[in-house]
Amino acid sequence: MTGCLLIHGYTGGPYELEPLVDYLKECTDWNIKVPILPGHGKKLSLENTTYQSWLHAAEYRFNKLAETCDEVYCIGFSMGGMIAVYLAAKYDIAKLVLLAPAGKFLCSRQLSRDFGVLIKDALKGHLKRNHLYLHYKKKMREVPIKANLEFWKLIRFSRKFLNEVKAPVLIVQGKQDHMVPYKTVYYLDQEIASKQKEIVFFDQARHMICWVDDKNILNELIHSFLVKPMAC
Repeated sequence: MTGCLLIHGYTGGPYELEPLVDYLKECTDWNIKVPILPGHGKKLSLENTTYQSWLHAAEYRFNKLAETCDEVYCIGFSMGGMIAVYLAAKYDIAKLVLLAPAGKFLCSRQLSRDFGVLIKDALKGHLKRNHLYLHYKKKMREVPIKANLEFWKLIRFSRKFLNEVKAPVLIVQGKQDHMVPYKTVYYLDQEIASKQKEIVFFDQARHMICWVDDKNILNELIHSFLVKPMAC
């Protein structure tokens, strides 16, 4: 049996990966798991969580899959991508998919564009209709500063394992991502030791890449990468 572990991002939950998960469940008979990292999900409770607890939760779920599966694929989104890097360095993962991986963070150029839109909407009295504003207003209320520090610790920690990843890897990045600069992909391409790497950009995609308008293309791309034979 094939196992597939999908890991969501910081302050997120399985819903971030939902379109891809649904597609894989329809197209495969894999044992698919999408754990909720401690303190995450639709209702956040991050006050007493640590980056180690996030790593351990993903690691535990991977080991459970490995007990019953002949091979395990790992897919990580944003921070989940860096957790997946850690797992791929430590364990025998068959293939690795990184979606908008947070190897570097905050795209100042795209943030400035989004901020400009926020200002325009505020001046027009349309701020409450701006989805970006509503999303991050909620997150700012629910995310303590300590949790943000734990996030940065995880990114710094997981970067150390990039040169230990040997599994074939697919990296997918949106060029309109306001959180992760798309040039992060070039950094990861240099640092990841795997000899088999594929990089795909989606020109109009933002950070929530699994919900891109071309999500069917994205889903097919990931599925194709996972099932196709790799060169020796």
